[in-house]
Amino acid sequence: MKVTLRRSLIGRPEPQRRIIWSLGLRRIGSAREHSLSPSVAGALKRVGHLVSIEEVDHAAR
Repeated sequence: MKVTLRRSLIGRPEPQRRIIWSLGLRRIGSAREHSLSPSVAGALKRVGHLVSIEEVDHAAR
């Protein structure tokens, strides 16, 4: 799945900033691909209001 940072981290609590950083997102518009594991799913649940999530079909490439 592709995760893209859509909202600013200014004024956000430190735990949310650390989760975004651990997902590899550095600035607004940056995107990373992750496989859906329990740890990634939990992180996305906590910062879902800051990111957009898309399913990526690797077979279609």
